[in-house]
Amino acid sequence: MRVCTVVGARPQFIKEAVVGEALKKYKIEELLVNTGQHYDSNMADVFFDCLSIKIPDYNLGIGSGSHSFQTGTAMIRLEEILIKETPDMVLVYGDTNATLAAALAAAKLKIPVAHVEAGLRQHPKDMPEEINRVVTDHVSSLLFCPTKKAVENLAGEGISKGVHFVGDVMYDLFLKMKARLDVPTILKRLGLEEKRFILATVHRDFNTDNPNRLKTILSALDEITQEIPVILPLHPRTRKAISKNGCEELVKRLQIVEPLAYHEMMALLVGSKKVITDSGGLQKEAYFAGVPALVMMPDTAWIELVEAGWNVLVDAGKGTIVKEALSEGKESKSNAELIYGDGQAGQKIADILTRQAWRI
Repeated sequence: MRVCTVVGARPQFIKEAVVGEALKKYKIEELLVNTGQHYDSNMADVFFDCLSIKIPDYNLGIGSGSHSFQTGTAMIRLEEILIKETPDMVLVYGDTNATLAAALAAAKLKIPVAHVEAGLRQHPKDMPEEINRVVTDHVSSLLFCPTKKAVENLAGEGISKGVHFVGDVMYDLFLKMKARLDVPTILKRLGLEEKRFILATVHRDFNTDNPNRLKTILSALDEITQEIPVILPLHPRTRKAISKNGCEELVKRLQIVEPLAYHEMMALLVGSKKVITDSGGLQKEAYFAGVPALVMMPDTAWIELVEAGWNVLVDAGKGTIVKEALSEGKESKSNAELIYGDGQAGQKIADILTRQAWRI
């Protein structure tokens, strides 16, 4: 069996580290394509290096641009590759423009699509990521769900064929890497004390491209850092937005660093007291690490963590962000296996793909 895997952004590199290794063990031939949606070397190359992901067979180098530019350009380039390489299946991850482009290109060529992290849903329904995941699910032949809630979401849309609850591949990787995380070294390098700082990330377009939301969020972080240090690994999009909107004064007191490699980011996460983020992956990784997260979204695809009382939706409300960040909160314990499976998602995906091969 020959599978063409398409990646393009940090969360997909992380998932590919797990699934790619499992495909190799099951002797499934994998053709890897990197669209280059995250073109910054700190956002892309470093993840391939530290996670030992195979060198991509194709690097499209699409880079930044509008949603239509990224999606359309990727579709054109991917169609050429798929026609040339004739894979048995195209495998995609998550909800990026690279995901949608690969799913549509494959579906129109009548190549089956396998979607890892299928079935997630959230409001607002017009956000690009939501559009990408819904369309991808509806053209996929195999849908690998990270949670039972995701299975329920698909059933509510009339999708039951080819649906499999496998667990979360990011949980697989966290369990594998946990013992190797060097928390003392990263904290010493950054001059931080364990459990005496807050880790923040901001990158969603509805936060960075809306000047009012951006200024409100940065103002909240500035107020928080006067009580407890806030460290902000800065996404290229956010850096540009800060400059464009004249927000430099609001980040003067924050400890800003370049985007970090996976093992460094996870070590920093484990050492933090709380997380403030609009990242889908990081709010979930915080749960794996036993660190409460404040989610700067009106809704989240990982609603189970909010319902469990672990994460809190704070949207872009300054007062709420500051209050929740500085509160001690109640003692609770995370139990990722109850929600995200047994840490064998990658193996289950490879096994299902192998068993499906005879039908292709």
